[in-house]
Amino acid sequence: MIIFNLRCKFFLQTASKTKIEIMKTIITLTLSSLLFIITACNLKKEKISQHHFHGNTSHVHSHTKNTTDYFDEYVIEDKEFGTKTEITISGNNRIIKTNALPNHKTGEFPTRGNPNKISAQKRTYIIPLHPVYTGKPKWAREPGIALNGIKFEPQTAEVIVCDTGEHYRVEAKQNLINLGLDFNNAHVQPTGAYHYHGTPTSIISIFDKGEDLVHIGFALDGFPIYYSKSGKYKPSYRLKDKKYEGEDCTYSTPHHSKTIKLNNQQVDGKFVSDWEFDKNYGDLDEANGITVNGRYMYLVTDIYPFIGRYLMGEFKEERRRGPPPNGRRPQRGQRQDGPPPTKQ
Repeated sequence: MIIFNLRCKFFLQTASKTKIEIMKTIITLTLSSLLFIITACNLKKEKISQHHFHGNTSHVHSHTKNTTDYFDEYVIEDKEFGTKTEITISGNNRIIKTNALPNHKTGEFPTRGNPNKISAQKRTYIIPLHPVYTGKPKWAREPGIALNGIKFEPQTAEVIVCDTGEHYRVEAKQNLINLGLDFNNAHVQPTGAYHYHGTPTSIISIFDKGEDLVHIGFALDGFPIYYSKSGKYKPSYRLKDKKYEGEDCTYSTPHHSKTIKLNNQQVDGKFVSDWEFDKNYGDLDEANGITVNGRYMYLVTDIYPFIGRYLMGEFKEERRRGPPPNGRRPQRGQRQDGPPPTKQ
């Protein structure tokens, strides 16, 4: 009996120790599981916080880890802004089909200086998949298209006409005439087409992959368009050292007329003809382009010419149809489209 009781006591003690060990194991596993879940949630939270969402878009852009290859086929659809842009590759061409609605916030339109409302377009661009560099600058009214389908159109149709025969084409970015540019350096044509005249601030943020050079579009000749966040590439245009000529100068629209005093004032950059190209002045060529690591590209810059007015490759530009961009026909002596009035 004594032996039996000792055996029972030993068994109970052993069972108790085993039970304690099992409980310790369960607690350890539980704590490990909780730690794993918490870590995973934190990682997920961190991942989400690194992303920049633009409405209910079909793909997510990240400031540091945007892995979309915009040299390949892709689609941008944004339910909030209505953007529908599709890029396909067919043979030797890159085909861009877009409704030309931006996938980001814009200024309020209509607005003072721009009475037009943004509306969907139906545009198709066919550009070379393999660009051919000619080295000969050729003027282009719409030199390129942003990755979101919005066109780059740096020049305006606004012209100052003087009774003494001079006429000056107005730059988009100037303080003489309010053209209603928003924070993306863009505004709207009478057709409803939203377009960029300078640095497209919002898309730089959207397409930023964390490097200095941000790929933001394609030129009509097929070469890519970039923006340098550091501004390390300097344009080669500078102001002419001269004074304006012309008396009784006027800026006219269908709704009003404004007298402009110019004669004998120092050139300050508000007109296209104020600028001249000097290949020794900066890093970029006449088309605001440069070869980096063996690849030719165009740069959008924060200083003139902002968006290049010329292309260095072979391209075909669609002939403009419909009314002039500013809704009026040019007066005698004016040009609706074309290269800068003077170029050196």
